[in-house]
Parts: sequence; C-alpha cells; structure tokens
Amino acid sequence: MSGTDDIKALEAELTGQVEAATDEAALEALRVEALGKKGRISLMMRALGQMSPEERQVMGPALNGLKDRVGDAIAARKAELEAAALNARLATERADITLPVRPEPKGALHPVTQVMEELAVIFSDMGFDVAEGPDVEDDFHNFTALNFPEGHPARDTHDTFFFKPRPDGQRMLLRTHTSPVQIRTMMTRKPPIRIIVPGRVYRCDWDQTHTPMFHQVEGLVIDKGAHMGHLKGVLMDFIGAFFETDEVEARFRPHHFPFTEPSAEMDVKYERVGDAVKVGSGDKWMEILGCGMVHPNVIRACGLDPDEYQGFAWGMGVDRLAMLKYGAPDLRDFFANDVRWLSHYGFSPLLQANLATGLS
Repeated sequence: MSGTDDIKALEAELTGQVEAATDEAALEALRVEALGKKGRISLMMRALGQMSPEERQVMGPALNGLKDRVGDAIAARKAELEAAALNARLATERADITLPVRPEPKGALHPVTQVMEELAVIFSDMGFDVAEGPDVEDDFHNFTALNFPEGHPARDTHDTFFFKPRPDGQRMLLRTHTSPVQIRTMMTRKPPIRIIVPGRVYRCDWDQTHTPMFHQVEGLVIDKGAHMGHLKGVLMDFIGAFFETDEVEARFRPHHFPFTEPSAEMDVKYERVGDAVKVGSGDKWMEILGCGMVHPNVIRACGLDPDEYQGFAWGMGVDRLAMLKYGAPDLRDFFANDVRWLSHYGFSPLLQANLATGLS
C-alpha cells in the first residue's frame, strides 16, 4: 500500500474499528494489529527505506501523523471503556448508606477506653486539661524528681522493668506510674496548672487483680491557694459523677507516698447488689485512690518555689474503676482478647460519654 490516499483509507478503517471496540481486550488486539512490531502501520514505516528521497519527504510525515492519530484514538477509547466499566461496577456494587452497617454490629469500645473517655469528660467539666507523656522514662522523671530516695523498694528490678544501661550509664525504664507527666508539665508550664494524666504503666506483677501492664489516671493542681479542702471537694465530686450517684460517703486515711505530704488514701462506702457493686453508700468501706498535697521537694525539683506555690495530686487505677463500675470480676480478662467478653462488656462508639445525658 502506498500513497496518501491509501493512508487516509487505512486511517478511516482503523478509526472505525477503534470506535467499534466493545472491551479493552478487543482494543488491545487492535493496537497490536496496527502499531505492534508487525502491525500494519509499523510495516508501512519500515518501507520508507526503500523509497526515493522525494517520496520519503511526503510519506514520512504522513505515516508518523497516522501513527500518532491512531494511538491517540486508541488511548481515548480505552479511557472511555475504563470509565464505562467503573460506572457499571458502581451501579451494581452501590450500598444503601441509610441501612445499618451490619445486622449485628461487631465493633465496640473496650471498657478501659470507655472509662478513659468518662474521666476526660468529668475533669474537663472541672477545668482540667488532659496531658500525656512517654511510656519509656528515665530515673529522674520517674523517681528522683518525685522524691523517691536512693534504695527505695520501687527502684528494685523486681518491681520495675529496666532496660540495659546506656553507654553513659543511664538506665531507662518503663514508667511505673503516670506521675512523670506531672514533672514534665511543671517543668514546661507556668502555674496555675490543672491536668489529668491517663495512660499505660508497667510493673512486675500478675494475678487476679494485677497485670504487668495496666492503666492509671493522675490528677495535679498547682496554684498559690490550693489546699486539702479543694482536693477533697474535687474527689468527692468525681466519685459522684463517675458512679452517677448523689450519695457519696467517703473518708480520708493518713498514708505515705514519697511525692505528697500530707498523704492520704480515700475510701468510699459501698454495698453489693447481687453481683454488682453500688459505690457511694452502704455498710462497707473500700479504698479507691491515693492522694495528698504535692511534696515541697517535688515542687522544688521542677524549678518552682514551694513557698509561693503548692498543690495537690491523686492517682487511681483505670482498670479497677472499670471493674467496679461495670462488674468485671477478673482484671486479666481485660487483656485476654476474648471476643465474647468484649461483646458483653463493650460500648457503642456512637454513644459519646457526656454529663448531660449520662456517662454510660
């Protein structure tokens, strides 16, 4: 085949075949037939070497133009076929988003997550911020700044997960409480400070009520006029809001913590109603948290003047709060990854905890 008339005729033929292709496989076969190594247009271009210079000046640009136009037509038709295939899939695979996600929803919030959210709601309403810190700590933030003396039992390897010493001799560890975040906050923020610190902590312990990894929440207030009466008021309001009761009978017993002075443990009255525990009133006492006024040595270690600022702090186990409020008998089940347990104790992620309609 030769001559511009033959090129026009071939272009019309190939263009018609491209438009008539009904799927990508047919279009690919047509591309190979026209533009492949042994394709019709490719063979015509090979014949250019046998033509005279005058013929090449005419046929060369004509064949290159034919190759480009047929290639563009194939690419455009391919895009049309892909779009049509996608639209067909969308038409057959569409879902009615007004229907429930599943006949039986499977996803749920873990009780610990639920309690974390409830704590944040309660204390945010009192004006507290939520602070966080690293799980891997150094000795200063975890012990020294919190007034733990050298040789304190908490520093022993049978209580604390230590890492191998670093080249500089410093030993990092998995934090044994969330209190290091109090230190980091006091060293980076100016008073007044009101924070709660929820998070994971780690200790070498394992039985029905203890696990090597568990959850704590700490609270800290640093101000010029903070006193023990404020601490008691905050904690009494918290117990009433968390356990959703207007009756809260509590007592504060003297205790000892290195980082608070004076220190106390808070007990609340409770009673058993079947398998559940009603907290706030009853005929029995239950220890629920530790608290106290921040020790002057801790305030001083953070660069603040204990003669100008004082504060109070408290800490409690989030997992234990969940056990008390929602009736879970064994702490180890919280980490057993049993789908049956999770389906029973889980919470809907769509029902956000709030004080207006109820925390849980």
